[in-house]
Amino acid sequence: MDKTFDLNDIVVMKKPHPCGENRWQIIRLGADIRIKCTGCDHSVLMSRKEFTRKMKKVIERHNAEE
Repeated sequence: MDKTFDLNDIVVMKKPHPCGENRWQIIRLGADIRIKCTGCDHSVLMSRKEFTRKMKKVIERHNAEE
């Protein structure tokens, strides 16, 4: 399974957020990754290792050709 991701991609996590939404936008990349819920705008910071384990798939890629 391909688990490549980039800044501003929309990803699906294994468990949904308590607000009911399961789509997250990646808003920070580094040793830690910050993702923002697309439903309620709550953000979560987690380690890259934890993120790759909990991420299911990338559903929308951000175009970097801007």
